[in-house]
Amino acid sequence: MASDFQVMSMTKFDVNGEQFGSRSSAISLEAKSLYTWSTGRHCVLARLLDISVNDLNKIRQKAGGLIIMLPKDVSALNDEVKEHVLMLEQQMLTQSIPVPVYFAPFNPKLEEILKDVTHTAIDNNIENKTAFGQMLLLVSANGYHVTVDGQNSAANKNSKIPIIQGEFVPNQFVSKHIDNTGDGNSLPLILITASLKTFGIINDYPLNADSAVTMALIEVFSKLHSMISTSPKYRLGFLLTDSGLLLNFQGSKKWLEIDENVILQNVEFVLCLDTITQSLAYNQPNVLYMHVSKPPKEKTSISHFFKILKSVSARHGGNLTVEGVHKKINLADSKLSWEHERFSMKRYPAFTLSSVKNPGSPLRTTMFKDDESQIMTQLITSAKIIAESLACYMYKLEPLSDVFDGHAAINEDNILPYLGLRSILQNNDIKDGFEKYLKNVKIIYDKPDANQDDIPAKPPETSV
Repeated sequence: MASDFQVMSMTKFDVNGEQFGSRSSAISLEAKSLYTWSTGRHCVLARLLDISVNDLNKIRQKAGGLIIMLPKDVSALNDEVKEHVLMLEQQMLTQSIPVPVYFAPFNPKLEEILKDVTHTAIDNNIENKTAFGQMLLLVSANGYHVTVDGQNSAANKNSKIPIIQGEFVPNQFVSKHIDNTGDGNSLPLILITASLKTFGIINDYPLNADSAVTMALIEVFSKLHSMISTSPKYRLGFLLTDSGLLLNFQGSKKWLEIDENVILQNVEFVLCLDTITQSLAYNQPNVLYMHVSKPPKEKTSISHFFKILKSVSARHGGNLTVEGVHKKINLADSKLSWEHERFSMKRYPAFTLSSVKNPGSPLRTTMFKDDESQIMTQLITSAKIIAESLACYMYKLEPLSDVFDGHAAINEDNILPYLGLRSILQNNDIKDGFEKYLKNVKIIYDKPDANQDDIPAKPPETSV
């Protein structure tokens, strides 16, 4: 009797002409375990926790397909196992896999099948030590056959990456006090950017913390810009794109290439958010890192903001500390490490704030997450530190000030509505938020570099 399970196809995408992910879809093969498969006529059934990087490399070269059952609760795993899961996930994302790969949520019935296949394999392996026994093992069928009704799909040549921009424009009284035009364009600009992670190892992403914090900053700063007495002598701009690390920050690249980009006049600095909090904690230090392409000189805008950030963090961050990390841009590498590098190459002062120190950290692309209440607590703290630091910088306040307190305090209501969004265009929530609070809102589209994360909207079904 056949058993049906819903599975999620591994994502596939191209960057700079290089292919990543799984390129095939359909499977109709005999099911085998990690211990018994041997040819391209076998589909390997395995738990994610049982697969090693070495197993993955062998399967991608010789097996006919791979179906991986995900853990029931990744957050309950110990740190060592979490690290293994993250490294394996990253390994899958950084190479092309020619065989079909699917992920199945934990299912008790599928777990029984896996136990049966694995148990049979182990028993046979113990009992059959001779060459004759091993030959028998290869032909001893256990009756399991895997069928996946997925269809191979060509790259979506019409897919586009949305990019949305907007800014707070100081009221006319402040603008005219600074210049004669009254349009505010001569005021120094602080630009805040983030990317929505629209996919990971599958065509899904559990949360978008960076964009949620960005939207929270827009909402709380709107309260200051609404009053003449608290309208700063700065323009505060925001930029969100649907292309982050995996797509090499293609959206920022396109936006910087726009000739008539008036918003980029008189740039004070560009603040990029990237993995502002860790979705899956595993023995990592509680540090907020400021990543720069070259050490900021004394008395520069970035140096001044860094000092403010450290002071504010000491006051509001609990045990959170702030550290600076310097990494030169590798022009020989086709893929960038951080989004601020896009701006630094155009000679704009820019930096990235992140909870991870190493740009190669698998935490930047993982689809796994801890309990959202824990993540929310971290996000509120991070958003508070960034908002207070920006306010101290723009209003020339002491870091001991509490600007975002009382009715202006950052809370869960500012962040939660945007945490689960998977695209700028989903339900128009981000667009509506931009248009509610910001001026000069504009959405442009960029055609990605052969992006092919076109997983079917309805997950295919597997029969075993």
